[in-house]
Amino acid sequence: METIDLKSQLTSLIGLQAIDSEIYVLKAEKYALPQEIQAIDAAFEEKKQSLAALEKKLLDAQKQRKEKELELGTKEEANKKLQSQLYSLKTNNEYQTMLKQIQDGKADASVIEDKILGLFEEGDKIKAETEAEKARLKEEEKVFAGQKNKIEARIKEIDERLSVLEAQRNQASVGISPKILFQYEKILSSRDGLAIAVVKDDSCKGCNMHVPPQTINLIKMYEHIITCEVCNRILYVDSQA
Repeated sequence: METIDLKSQLTSLIGLQAIDSEIYVLKAEKYALPQEIQAIDAAFEEKKQSLAALEKKLLDAQKQRKEKELELGTKEEANKKLQSQLYSLKTNNEYQTMLKQIQDGKADASVIEDKILGLFEEGDKIKAETEAEKARLKEEEKVFAGQKNKIEARIKEIDERLSVLEAQRNQASVGISPKILFQYEKILSSRDGLAIAVVKDDSCKGCNMHVPPQTINLIKMYEHIITCEVCNRILYVDSQA
């Protein structure tokens, strides 16, 4: 039966853990970065909705103005028709009645004209706001694009680094007992990327819980893999310390 040098195995696991810790951090960062892109896209879409609302408001003002212009045209046409009939009336009573209708029509037309002028002013104001918002949106689009490019570049950088680390990990795994490696990787996946922890000041630095003296003595004997009773991580002691 092949004898395993547990001390050298633990030393190899410590080296492997250093690689895996970086891999864990980078993968966590890579996972979060697309969410940042989504947040940027959502913020930009919100800005676009604000512009769309202004454009709709402008169209509504233009539509109202056209409706009022048509109403004014109809009113003026009716007044012209009454004006042309005014001198063909035979009685003074008919004349006064129609004259009153013409005056009322002109008053109504004046009110409509005022509304049209108001809608012109409102339209000009909204148009200025719309153009300003478009300019702002164009600048913000550049900023958002720059932020996204930066994030995408970081994702690429992470992928390149992970590729290097995976190669290093494969190399570091050579020579580690398959049984010990299996135990290590099982703990690694369930303990936030940290499978092996140093015992310092009588405590496990994986969970900061107390490690009894007899457990520390067992670790130093290098006869068996010793795990933390609380977090289940593989324990080792720093021989240099």
